[in-house]
Amino acid sequence: MNSQVQLPVTRPGIPSSLDTIAEEVPVAFEYNGISHTVMLATPADLEDFALGFSLTEGIVEKRSEVFDIEITEAEAGITLHLEIAGGAFAKLKERRRSLAGRTGCGLCGAESLAQVTRDLPLVPAGRHMLLAALYEGMCRLPAQQTLQQTTGAVHAACRVAGDGSISHVREDIGRHNALDKTLGALASVDDHPDGALLITSRASFEMVQKSAALGYGILAAVSAPTAAAVRLADKLNVTLVGFLRGNNCAIYTHPHRLQGTTK
Repeated sequence: MNSQVQLPVTRPGIPSSLDTIAEEVPVAFEYNGISHTVMLATPADLEDFALGFSLTEGIVEKRSEVFDIEITEAEAGITLHLEIAGGAFAKLKERRRSLAGRTGCGLCGAESLAQVTRDLPLVPAGRHMLLAALYEGMCRLPAQQTLQQTTGAVHAACRVAGDGSISHVREDIGRHNALDKTLGALASVDDHPDGALLITSRASFEMVQKSAALGYGILAAVSAPTAAAVRLADKLNVTLVGFLRGNNCAIYTHPHRLQGTTK
């Protein structure tokens, strides 16, 4: 299934033409044959999405607990069939957290307040990088947002290395989905989190939680954080950066990780 489609559009004073529109389709997650949740998502990088969502939601604790991922398409949408380890599946059945797939809220459908915050270990404090590398990464990202360039409707996430280079760029109509895809792509090739994560959206509570779940200590957003995100980042030892634009930003928690920060 394509991530974009050509549809007719009318603009005042201009003859009718075709416009490139981002696709938004239901994507269902099934674990060991049992339906879990349905998300609205861009139909691209779906194996990364399946792995990233499974890890960041705590359904599995490591890549090796996912044995197989199969993707099937139907008229109603796409289904991701995951085979996971028996222990992970047993825990999933106990929790049975039922998420309603939305593009704007990562907590919709949680059945109780106890499900909102997971017990996560603190992110190790020893990983540092130059603030200039974040600036360079954000400068490079727009050129690799190919779907955003053609549709103007999607978010992106990526990893920034210490030299400012970026990798594992993933796009989606949902900001949580884009981050899950990037984290899934990273987890499939590297079990040692390093560098920083960039997102082209606001930084919400769950974006911090997803980053910390995979051990990333720096999360930088082009827009603002929420107060809940700042409090969680402070608690989990995550460096949270907002308003990362040009050569400027706001660092809300644990600025010691970013060298070159003015005191």
